[in-house]
Amino acid sequence: METTGTVRRETAERRRDTLDRLVAERDVWVSTAHPDHGPHQVPLWFLWDGLAVWMCTDATSATVRNVRQEPRVRLALPDSFDVVLLQGEAECFPDREVPGDAAEAFAGKFGWDPRKEEGPFVYVRVVPKSVHAWRGVPELRGRIIMRDGTWLE
Repeated sequence: METTGTVRRETAERRRDTLDRLVAERDVWVSTAHPDHGPHQVPLWFLWDGLAVWMCTDATSATVRNVRQEPRVRLALPDSFDVVLLQGEAECFPDREVPGDAAEAFAGKFGWDPRKEEGPFVYVRVVPKSVHAWRGVPELRGRIIMRDGTWLE
């Protein structure tokens, strides 16, 4: 990995870059934990609606079971050099109760509508409370770009 020559971005540029990635990317790593079973991490497709991350998974998944016991989650975009970490509380929506605009946007992005599947699915919504973003060591300082749900300038 090439890290030399990395130019340190200011907070506003990190925010713009992060928002661009949230719109463009397909996969996010979702980390949850259960009080009895410990940590669990999986990649899921996601949609960014401008305020929250929407994911969808089988209603019987460990992710859904964990979120119902402990709603605090961490999300990570899959790039170890251009790091984006989001933290927030997850909320579950059974596929028959998900807001229509979120479900339609999700189906539009992926060409797959979980509401039309035979088995039950759950949409998981996470509104970030904090976001960290950095590219290599030069950006470790100042990596917090959202705190307490507010984007920093």
